[in-house]
Amino acid sequence: MIVGVFILKGQNNIESKATQPAVNEINSSNKIKKDESGKTVNQEKKANKKANKNKGGKKNKKSKITSTNKQYDASWESLKTVPVPAWFEDGKFGIMIHWGIYSVPGWIPPGSKGGYSEHLPSNMYRSPKEYNPFLKKKFGDTIPNFGYKDMISLFKAEKFNADEWAKLFKEAGATYVIPVGEHHDGFVMWDSKLTDWSAAKMGPKRDVIGELAVATRNNNMKFGVSYHRERHYAFFDVTKNIGGGPLPAIQEEIKRMPKAASLYGPFEMSDEYMKDYVARWEELCDKYQPDFCWIDGFPGTPGDEEIFDKYCKKMLSDYVNRTNKEWGKQVYFNNKGSSQNWPDGVGCREKDNLSLPTIGPKWENPATIGRSYGYWAMEDKNDLYKPSNELVHLLIETVSKNGNLLLNVGPKPDGTIPENQQKRLRDIGRWLKLNGEAIYNTRPWKECGEGRVRFTTTKNKLYVIMLDWPKDNSLMLKSLQPWEASNISKVRIIGGTDLKWAINTEGLNVTLPKNPVGEYAYVIEITCNSDLADLPIEKQKVVFEDLHQKHKARIDKLMNQAGDHDSTDY
Repeated sequence: MIVGVFILKGQNNIESKATQPAVNEINSSNKIKKDESGKTVNQEKKANKKANKNKGGKKNKKSKITSTNKQYDASWESLKTVPVPAWFEDGKFGIMIHWGIYSVPGWIPPGSKGGYSEHLPSNMYRSPKEYNPFLKKKFGDTIPNFGYKDMISLFKAEKFNADEWAKLFKEAGATYVIPVGEHHDGFVMWDSKLTDWSAAKMGPKRDVIGELAVATRNNNMKFGVSYHRERHYAFFDVTKNIGGGPLPAIQEEIKRMPKAASLYGPFEMSDEYMKDYVARWEELCDKYQPDFCWIDGFPGTPGDEEIFDKYCKKMLSDYVNRTNKEWGKQVYFNNKGSSQNWPDGVGCREKDNLSLPTIGPKWENPATIGRSYGYWAMEDKNDLYKPSNELVHLLIETVSKNGNLLLNVGPKPDGTIPENQQKRLRDIGRWLKLNGEAIYNTRPWKECGEGRVRFTTTKNKLYVIMLDWPKDNSLMLKSLQPWEASNISKVRIIGGTDLKWAINTEGLNVTLPKNPVGEYAYVIEITCNSDLADLPIEKQKVVFEDLHQKHKARIDKLMNQAGDHDSTDY
């Protein structure tokens, strides 16, 4: 975990806005530069409408091409210099989507203390005694007569509507969307020429990534792709994430259906494996021009890191160079994993439900809306998602410490997003509609906050975000004790009126209205007579709690009470 104080250069040039930041770079279906041969990149005049749509949505008249001639070589030292794009720095809030064959079972064993529903494809073969009763109940047969490959025909996505999803994400206040293109299971969600195990050829028989790219960009949001194939080669192995060859039940399935080998395998790291890994990512780039390359954590298999690094350095540098040269827009990538894939400073730091106690270098929290990333029927039926107020607090905690919140949703196999997830998203959007100026386009201050208060800033404004409404309708900010009255021009509560305030020996005392203004969290805007960077701060203790661990403990307690009984009607 990275801990430290990190204030970005240029924070004094940011203006406050209450609405979502505009997308400045050109949408990928607009003008695209020509390559050296004179041919247009990814947009030939005779290309069909579907191909053009898959690249990215309606034209934005206000868009501007922001390109650079800088090229990066395939080294970590060079990749450390890739700048954080303005759209990512300012956007703060994105949506991740875990949706695939694993959504069909939507199951985690009762009493399980960990794991996600999207890991069922591997876990079902490792613990058949635990999973077979469920498989028999839901599907009528057990391993190896009924395996993961047999769930594909049940993944129909008959109610999937990319436009409805995008409108929901926009209503939630998201500025970018990152669906899973391929998870550990090896089944891809785009129209691929490199594999037959594709949502465009099996199951839904739809180009899910292509449809989402169009709908997302039509709603003026950035579009990235989450790519997890680096974990595939050891996902169905005897020792998960290590190797040892295919599990016995997998071997039996392949014996009965040889074609299944190309879904479940390959089963070891090699140059051939990594060449295919890179080719699939490049195909995504050719078809959809993603704004963000989201790579999951490398499993850390002993001896395999070197070959993984070699290919990824080249893949990432080619990706950034291509966008600079051909696409005319800024892109970025993450640095995932408990021990992170790349050296410090390469991409934005990231791991599952990442939480920092203080300000860090640019990071992102890919957070679950509940406990699982993929759809979990029990979680949905019993409404076991994080409460809306905690999700808003999670956004505030993350942004105050220089992070972005990438909140995950797990749709049902029919393509609908569960109503209880939709409610949370709309609740966040309602809060952002009122208080967005304290989130979008802001930067962290010298400290993330004090007590149960968090700080964000623009050029000359300090946003004081109260996670709780004070019982005495009065707020004392001891962090501002060094300030003088002449430093302050105005104090107001967003959604309300100007507030009475006074500087004394303890700090800044603000008198609040008798009743809370808004819900979930409450924002005071302090307009200063100088840049925030020039004003002092008296460091105070911050009251911090890991909201994901808090929620996980809550759910584990409920599952312990349920024991082995799962009342979900599968």
